Amino acid sequence: MPRLLRWLELVGASAVLLLGSLGALVLATLWGVAVVLTPLGLGIPLTLLLTGIVRWFTDQHRTWAGQHLPEPVERPYRPPTSGNHLVRCRSLLKEPATWRDGSWLVVDAVAGWFTAGLTFLLFAIGVVYLVYPLVVALTPESTFRTPFGSAWTINSLTEAFALVPVGGLTLCASYLLATPLAVLNARVVRSLLGPTRPARLQARVDALAASRADTVDAQAGELRRIERDLHDGAQARLAALGMSLGLAEHLIDADPQAARQLLSEARASTSSALTELRDLVRGIHPPVLADRGLEGAVQALALVNPTPTTLDLHLPGRLPAPIESAAYFAVAECLTNATKHAQAHHIAIGITHTDADGGRLNLSVKDDGRGGASDSGGSGLRGIARRLAAFDGTLTVDSPAGGPTEIRMVLPCAS
Repeated sequence: MPRLLRWLELVGASAVLLLGSLGALVLATLWGVAVVLTPLGLGIPLTLLLTGIVRWFTDQHRTWAGQHLPEPVERPYRPPTSGNHLVRCRSLLKEPATWRDGSWLVVDAVAGWFTAGLTFLLFAIGVVYLVYPLVVALTPESTFRTPFGSAWTINSLTEAFALVPVGGLTLCASYLLATPLAVLNARVVRSLLGPTRPARLQARVDALAASRADTVDAQAGELRRIERDLHDGAQARLAALGMSLGLAEHLIDADPQAARQLLSEARASTSSALTELRDLVRGIHPPVLADRGLEGAVQALALVNPTPTTLDLHLPGRLPAPIESAAYFAVAECLTNATKHAQAHHIAIGITHTDADGGRLNLSVKDDGRGGASDSGGSGLRGIARRLAAFDGTLTVDSPAGGPTEIRMVLPCAS
């Protein structure tokens, strides 16, 4: 039954795509006329309007194609250019993706009938042939008597029943070809509406440049934090310790009791300075991470977290140190956010490693809090995204208002 429902779903989608092929022909005609009129100035606003409609139209097909391919079809467009209508129109017409959209409109107007649209056509023909005897019985003798054109004329109801097996075979063909034709149409969409190899390389270069800039800024901010913590914490305590020891040295003969008090305070100050130094080192690279790896470090985080936390960890062993560090601090930040802001009663951490695509580390932090988390602005989640981007990692936030919240992170890495 699920396969039958899937077929009927594809038949419906095929009918929609068939109408889309007609829409593609209309849009291609209108857009072409607007572009031709652009040098005269009359087509500039029309070109801007129709290009926006074409991009929306192609986005719908990209979304549909992504459902039938292993990965979604990305939008290949450059960021929009600001300026007047003439500047924006010139920028759109200089962009290769705009012309690829126009080419796809022409191709889809023709090829759409033979790819995704063929599923619905076969279905419609099969249904008509199955009920053809009924059609013959209910219609005048001068109509519906040449189902295959002039090659064959039906003269009786008995002859009409010969089309019933043809209808069944046509429906079987529609059933068997529905998925392959949908995949074929999706590949056509990806080949023309997806980013080209040069566009992918340019996007990759831009992403790496942005990631490098974010990493440099994050490292500079981390160095400033370390310097501030040393200056305001351990350095100040050590300076006070030196003054206390110097004063005790002068008082040890004249007032031994006061000297002992100063030495006791100096010992307490030494203990506090050591604690602050340990906390500072733990913030740079926790010793538990170096000793026990990512699994042990996350277990330690869960043990000290005030909100009840459960773990589901499946790791093949130790991972590269930079990956472990990035994953650890990402999970720690998510735990901190859930504890401080989400008002959660339970947190679940999941970490798995797969060998697909050269190795991927998948992390998730779920809580049953109030939701509404976002990686926009200057939140901690944005900092996590920047940290992961340095390793080509991604962060996805699923946090509807009212909860629950799930933070999913992926880091490419080999075990």
